[in-house]
Amino acid sequence: MQVAIVTGASSGIGFGCATTLAAAGMAVLGVGRDADRLADVERAIGDPERVATLAVDLTADDAPARIIDTAVARWGHVDFLINNAGVGSPKPLHETDDESLDYFLGLMLRAPFRLARDVIGHMGPGSAIINVTSTFAVVGGLRGGAYSAAKGGLTALTGHIACQYGAQGIRCNAVAPGVTLTPMVEKRLDDPGFRKMQTEMTPHTRLGTVDDIAATVAFLCSPGGAFINGQTIVVDGGWSSTKYLSEFALTSDWVAK
Repeated sequence: MQVAIVTGASSGIGFGCATTLAAAGMAVLGVGRDADRLADVERAIGDPERVATLAVDLTADDAPARIIDTAVARWGHVDFLINNAGVGSPKPLHETDDESLDYFLGLMLRAPFRLARDVIGHMGPGSAIINVTSTFAVVGGLRGGAYSAAKGGLTALTGHIACQYGAQGIRCNAVAPGVTLTPMVEKRLDDPGFRKMQTEMTPHTRLGTVDDIAATVAFLCSPGGAFINGQTIVVDGGWSSTKYLSEFALTSDWVAK
């Protein structure tokens, strides 16, 4: 039985990845900070033999050892690591203090770096690491600040892991979601400017869903993704790769404030 570790598994994309991988027959260790919310993962998967959860602060010094030891003690090995945990609502460069910078880099670059470094020794041929990055690692993004820096660093780390360990049969890829309908994002869509930037610039009939991202992650862990290595798959409906404007945006009058 294949074994996957999913960070940030208590909600949103991480929850979707955990349940989707379990539905594909894998055993899943869901990692997050809130034990009560992680219990939802166990209930959703519904098979005590194939699910475990661990409440831990990913930035803690002992976090990688605790996570990996839990998975290996339960199932004996690790096949897939999904580095998904993250936080949003960054500020632009000139508004970012050192405390915020350290927090973003610590959670979304240092933590996945350390976890990937320590899990490699428990992986064999056919294993893979999937780093969930962002379109802000591809295009920068207004107000990206420390978030863009962390996700961009994670993209570069993806390429290094793919090159360094590919010959051992261990692949590494990144999945870069665009705006995805999670509880955190739905609150931001109340902002008319943010909503217009997404809906009027995405050449698709809808915004992304958790299932879109989880299905892409699952594909990269499947036999169909077995020859994909060192790539970033952007899942954003074309938002970052086109200069699309909706008919509404093209025909609207510009009004100076």
